[in-house]
Amino acid sequence: MPPSLDWSVLYCAPPSAFATCLPSKERQGCRTEVVGMAIRVYSSTLAQLKLQAEQCGCHGPGYATPLDAMRGPREKLIYVPCILTGTGTQQPDYLATVDVDPESPCYCQVIHRLPMLYIDDELHHTGWNACSSCFGDTSKKRNRLVLPSLGSSRIYIVDTGTDLRAPRMFKVIEPREVFEKCNLTFPHTSHCLGSGEVMISALADTLGNGKGGFILIDAETWEVKGTWERPGDEPPQGYDFWYQPRHNVMISTEWGVPKYFANGFNPEDLKKERYGRRLNVWDWTTHCLIQQIDVGEDSAPLEIRFLHNPDAAHGMVGCTLQSSIHHFFKTEDGDWAAEKVIQIPNKKVSGWYFPEMPGFVTDILISMDDRFLYLSNWLHGDLRQYDITNPFCPKLVGQVFVGGNIYKGGVVTVLEDDELDCQPDPFMIQGKRVYGGPQMIQLSLDGKRLYTTTSLYTPWDKQFYPQMVREGSVMLQIDVDTENGGLCVNPDFLVDFGKEPFGPARAHEMRYPGGDCTSDIWI
Repeated sequence: MPPSLDWSVLYCAPPSAFATCLPSKERQGCRTEVVGMAIRVYSSTLAQLKLQAEQCGCHGPGYATPLDAMRGPREKLIYVPCILTGTGTQQPDYLATVDVDPESPCYCQVIHRLPMLYIDDELHHTGWNACSSCFGDTSKKRNRLVLPSLGSSRIYIVDTGTDLRAPRMFKVIEPREVFEKCNLTFPHTSHCLGSGEVMISALADTLGNGKGGFILIDAETWEVKGTWERPGDEPPQGYDFWYQPRHNVMISTEWGVPKYFANGFNPEDLKKERYGRRLNVWDWTTHCLIQQIDVGEDSAPLEIRFLHNPDAAHGMVGCTLQSSIHHFFKTEDGDWAAEKVIQIPNKKVSGWYFPEMPGFVTDILISMDDRFLYLSNWLHGDLRQYDITNPFCPKLVGQVFVGGNIYKGGVVTVLEDDELDCQPDPFMIQGKRVYGGPQMIQLSLDGKRLYTTTSLYTPWDKQFYPQMVREGSVMLQIDVDTENGGLCVNPDFLVDFGKEPFGPARAHEMRYPGGDCTSDIWI
């Protein structure tokens, strides 16, 4: 193949692209044969290009398509931020490397711990310097993991490329640089961009007031360049974001005002514009805020996911305080709309903080083939699987309880329940009683294994699951039926973070070295 040929373009080209290269007479006279020939040529070329890419490793980071990602290798390692903030140990949070290879003698064990440099950082979400948005760029490598800190606004850059099993510290972006160049704090979600930059959403200004914004970082020098959004277009709150360049759009979400929620959840903060309610729609090219979609007062829309197919104009967002899922989509007029498609009913209870207990949808994700949506109900304690083949009408096809507050024999009594006939049993695995509810989730590339951890955020962990703070959190693996739907706990998989060297730790978000369905974006 000539060195000047961009094989990644061919790899993504449809069969019609080959057909149009044939002489016009052939196109007009034997359309069926030409299309058949195009498909055969396309398939043959695709196979050759994939083989060459695999042999020389010259395709850049990630995968050409989401379906190619599903055929990627099984995960063997998972990186997990472990939180010691607020435990009194006076030890820093750390990045744990967990062995999840069932053929390994270290299966289900933490095989490496990389401590951060300061205490009370409150590590939270993580992201990569490069992902499938850079596929085809051979100068890019997925070798730096970005760890923003909610508590300190410090941003750690970790080298995972030198030794996958033992990441090392590469650089630290101090809070002062973020304050001075962006006037932002509480950095949250990190995504790589096709340009080679890294963008991190933020939740507040330097005083802890609500302010949605985006920190732009040079992924070569790791210096803060400034903010991504156009000056004056900052939304009142921020949290997560996802972009879809083929539709020239980015959509961001809103948690709340940090100076209030950082002290725990207080119902007196409701109905005072202290929790989010909007999906903020951005023009991807001009960085202008062009639309705001109201999904309900105090709904707190958090995790947002477009379908993985970059041509799709659909996605889902989880509204935590509302315990609902909204489907958002592009309308015929070219703007964006959202409608509620899943509502988790509150349970009327006694023995709890409030007379009704919401499900508290704290995390969602979509499988690589865009067939299933998964969500976690942190307070009720269940994980759910929905068939979203029709995104306007999701169907519940799998559910499993792995903790929560409504177990039998506990202090909470369920008085009225629109979904269950009785309270679930306390969750036990390998002789260990699990405290806390399923929170962060991550899915294997092939969609057959769902991982979950149980920590949300230190002040809220202490408020709703104090025993988890005392005893540490866990990581579990759920086997997934990808044919008919269904979830089942793998009894052989347990990572107990209650037995860590510096005392019980709380595990949060999970990342695979090769990418996953909550960090990779196709453009």
